[in-house]
This record gives sequence, structure tokens and C-alpha cells, in this order.
Amino acid sequence: MAKRVVRSQGGYTLSVPNVQNLATSLDKSTHIPERYVRPEANVDPIARTNEIELPVIDLAKLIDPEFSKEEAAKLHRTCQEWSFFQLVNHGVPEELIKGLKANTVEFFDKPLEEKMVYKQDNNGTLQGYGQTFVLSEEQKLDWSDMFYVTTRPVALRNMKFWPTSPSTFRDNMDRYSLELTKVASCLWHYIATNLGVAPEVFEQLFKDHPQGLRFNYYPPCPEADKVIGISPHSDGSGFSILLQINDVQGLQIRKDGEWIAVSALPNALIVNLGDVTEVLSNGIYKSIEHRAMINTQHPRISLVAFHGPDNSVMLRPLPEVVGEGKLNYGSMSYQEFIKVLFNKKLEGKSVIEKLKL
Repeated sequence: MAKRVVRSQGGYTLSVPNVQNLATSLDKSTHIPERYVRPEANVDPIARTNEIELPVIDLAKLIDPEFSKEEAAKLHRTCQEWSFFQLVNHGVPEELIKGLKANTVEFFDKPLEEKMVYKQDNNGTLQGYGQTFVLSEEQKLDWSDMFYVTTRPVALRNMKFWPTSPSTFRDNMDRYSLELTKVASCLWHYIATNLGVAPEVFEQLFKDHPQGLRFNYYPPCPEADKVIGISPHSDGSGFSILLQINDVQGLQIRKDGEWIAVSALPNALIVNLGDVTEVLSNGIYKSIEHRAMINTQHPRISLVAFHGPDNSVMLRPLPEVVGEGKLNYGSMSYQEFIKVLFNKKLEGKSVIEKLKL
């Protein structure tokens, strides 16, 4: 009998076998378990990425008075047309990124029993090592494991889920979390301005910098074309900031009915807009659907930071954006929105669709 891991947001997940452990038992002659076979993996076309220029935003230019106007206009177009960009010159120290990458690789390389010290439990939290969004025994499964911790506000941290080994892991997680709040604050300032909203409005919505870190491990699979690392979905955050931990690619975004493979620039941060921003902007900016695919020979490792509002915030289009125009979304507390999100399997943009008028 599978075990439920209850979440504080009101959802739950069923525990399933560790995928990294499962992957080590497979070889080229072994078929993967049926629950991981995803016929839809190759249904939609994949674009020829050598013909597509993926957007890049330079944060140093964004805050430089000489270049800010031009770069802010580029950010606005990018948010409208792509909902996704790679962020360079972001100011996060290179030595910190290097250290955190090494910590993450070392953590996932540990024996399963050592990682399971930090497993998710049934005390009402999403935090810990395991999987998420598994709601039934029949549900198809993603080819990945994850490790999640709440990082901000600091008062919500549960340090029993923060690994003590590698010895620098906790400190690097804390420092990285703080650095990303600076990046997020800067991005919110220009996003607000581009939408014609006073930056103070966004400062109030995201005043405590709610943030969680999700470390993803996508093991190699001999039948990689049959599995999906993480199902297509949009994020229920304001935006998410991804750091590619190793050199193995796999992130794909959906644009104009095609999947576009993203090749992460070295030490760039990959930003994708979430459902919260779509609602606040009344649809001027859209959240982006994305997924992770698998490599046949090498694992892919990534780290995603989710930046959202406080649970008490009422999620609805901002009056300054709507003006006298048509209201495209209803309202819901962010706490209720998250509850709905965590009581569903990952499935495209199904949650935000319920808010559309």
C-alpha cells in the first residue's frame, strides 16, 4: 500500500519507488516499468532550435541608466512573446554558483539511505526528498526524483530537511536564496513598471520574498524516448528561476504548439513566468508550459527557485492593468490556488484555466 505524504497546503502525494535507484538496475535489454511509459512524449512536434533565437536579458544593462530603457523594453517584449528568458550578468557570485552546483551533485551521489534521512514525512509539509503530484496508483509517473526546502520567509524553514553534508550545503543554500531575492526584487520592479504599475504594489505583494528551492535529479534511461522527466505544466508561482547544475540539457518550453529545446547558457539563470504573473497582468503576460526530457546516458540535474506572493494575497488582475478594459480572470486567495494546484497531477495549465472568465 502506497503511503500518503500530506502537504501543509492541503494536498498530498503518494510515495513511489526512487527513480535514481530504479535507473541503476536497468540496462539496454531491460524494459522500463509500464507506469513510466508516456505515449504522449513524442506527440507534439519539436522545433528546430538552430533556427530560433532564444531571448536573453542582461540584468546589468537593466539597472544601468544608460541602457535601462532599451533593456526594459526588451524585457517587456520578451514577457509578452515568450514568457521565458535567460538572465545573464545577474550578480549572483560565480564562486557561490560553483559551490552550490558541487554540493548538489554530491548530495544526489550519496547512497539512497543517506538521502532518505531527509525524506518527506507525514507531518504536513512538502519539504524533503521524494516525489510530488502523485495522486493515484494508476497515474503515469515522471522519471525523476526531487528534494525541496522552503527557504523564505526564514521563519518557515524546517532545518531538519536541510542536509548537513556536504558541510557547505546549508550555507550555500542560504546565501543563494538571499542572492535570488535581490534578483527577484529587481525583476519585479521592471515588470511592474512595464505593466504601468507602481513598483511599490509588487513590493507589497511579494514583501516577504516567499521562496522555495527544488533540486531535480533526472536519471538516464535506456528508453529515454518513452519517458518524461517532469510532465508538461506551468508554474503556480510569480516566476521561477532555474539554475542548470550540470551540462546535460533537457528543458523544453512550449511555444506556438511546438516544443523548443532550451540550451542553458553557462551560469545563466533561466526565468519563466508563472500563473500568478499571468493573472496579475490580466493576461498581458502568460505563464509558460514547460517539461523536462531525459538523456539516454547521463543524468540531468537542475535547481529551481519558486518566487510567489504570501498565501494571504488575493490573486486577481491588478486594477491598474485592467483599467476600463475587460477583466479576463476571476479572483482566488493564493492559499486556495496552491491548495487546488497540489490536489491535481501536473497537467498543462489546467489550474489557471479555472480562473479564466
